[in-house]
This record gives sequence, structure tokens and C-alpha cells, in this order.
Amino acid sequence: MDILALLSDPGAWLALLTLIALEVVLGIDNLIFIAILSNKLPVHQQQRARRIGLALALVMRIGLLMLIGWLVTLQAPLFDLGIRGAPGPYGEPTFDTAFSGRDLILLAGGLFLLWKATKEIHHSMEPEDQSGDLLDKTPGVAAAATATFGTVILQIVAIDMVFSVDSILTAVGMTDEIPIMVTAVVITVGVMMLAADPLSKFIEKNPTLVMLALAFLVMIGLVLIADGFGVHVPKGYIYAAMGFSVGVEMLNMVQRNRRAKKALN
Repeated sequence: MDILALLSDPGAWLALLTLIALEVVLGIDNLIFIAILSNKLPVHQQQRARRIGLALALVMRIGLLMLIGWLVTLQAPLFDLGIRGAPGPYGEPTFDTAFSGRDLILLAGGLFLLWKATKEIHHSMEPEDQSGDLLDKTPGVAAAATATFGTVILQIVAIDMVFSVDSILTAVGMTDEIPIMVTAVVITVGVMMLAADPLSKFIEKNPTLVMLALAFLVMIGLVLIADGFGVHVPKGYIYAAMGFSVGVEMLNMVQRNRRAKKALN
């Protein structure tokens, strides 16, 4: 289908809007990870790291779309350990060990997220520096001096790859028109770039939200690992839990602010 035909097709516009909405939701995980990592850098490098990280995410997604034929082959099993879980409600195994290229990428990404989030949580549980002063910054600030720009970018690239593969395979399942997928990806990354700075500043100013975000990354890592083993967890459940948790924390923040104002008065 040519571009003019796509522009005049209401179905194509509906597919584009649906895909943009889905990609934005799926991009939340990627954005939270980038925000937490970039906040470990000196202030003058944070915005640059976020921009580079999201630009690389865009390049990876478009590159994968150009290699769409190869990407689809990632869903074909590479090897099978022959282990199956008990039958589910519809007769399907609850898990299996027939691993495809996509499964291996999800497993590696899930393990990486678990390792990174757990490491950051560990740092956040050590609130005193060598001089004994309490730290009120983001988790991992004790190790901020050792976090280099290159190291942060490499970690962003690694997780960009995992989320890009998942994102593009989702797009392939919704439409087979490359222009629609490319447009959706460009708009989605543009939205993420607009949201990156405000989100990072908001997280940095509210340390309790950082711990909540790290807990989300642990959960997302576990979901990626489960998906790699063939156990599909509906994303709606995950984002509903995230939304509920954020809502409760927002109420706590309002309560703390009101108490602080009342104490001043």
C-alpha cells in the first residue's frame, strides 16, 4: 500500500493511534530505567544522557523495523530442553523450555534489570556516606562518583535493545505496514523525550518515588524472565498495579506536604 492510500485509509489512522498508545505504555518501563540511571550522573550530563539514550532507542527500533524479516525469525525456537509445566486451563503448558532468540533476549534483559534494580535498592539502604551525613538523593548516590557517562550509556543501550525487540514485535502483531510502525515509533520516542526531563526531576525531588520505581523495575525484570519461559503475564495487570501504587504514593506526598505546611504555621 502506497503512502497516499495509507493517508486516506481510516483503518490505517486507527491502527496508528492504537499503536502509538500501546507503544507509549510499553515505553514507560524504558523511560523509568533511563531516568534512574541518568540521575546518577553529574547534573550537567543528565539531560545529555537521556537524549542520547532515547535517540539510540529510536535508532534501534527503526533499524529493527528495517530488518523485520529477521526479527520475526527470533520467535522461532532455537533449542528445546524438553521440560513442560502442567497444562493450563486451555490445555497449554504453564511454561516451556523451547527457547527462541526473543526468549533469550527477554531472559537476559530480565536478569539485567533484576541485578541493576537490586543493586540500586542495596545502595539506597546505606543512607550514610563516609562523613556520616545523611544522603537525601536518589538511590545509588554513594556510588555516583564511580558512575561514568560511558557506563551509563552502555547500560541504557543494553536495556534499549531488550525493550526495542519487545516493542517492535508488538507492533508487528498489530499491523504489517512499515510506514505506520515507523511513524508510531518516531512519535512515541518524541513523547518520551518530552516526558524524560520532567519525570527525572520529579523522581529526584521525591526519593520515596525512586524506591517505588526500583520496585517496578524488579517486577518488570521478573515479568521479562517469566515471558522468556513462555509464561505470559498480561501487561494490563502490571500497569494497573503500578498506577495504583503511584496513586497511593501521591496521596502520601500530599499528606506530608500539608503536615509540613501546618507545622510551619
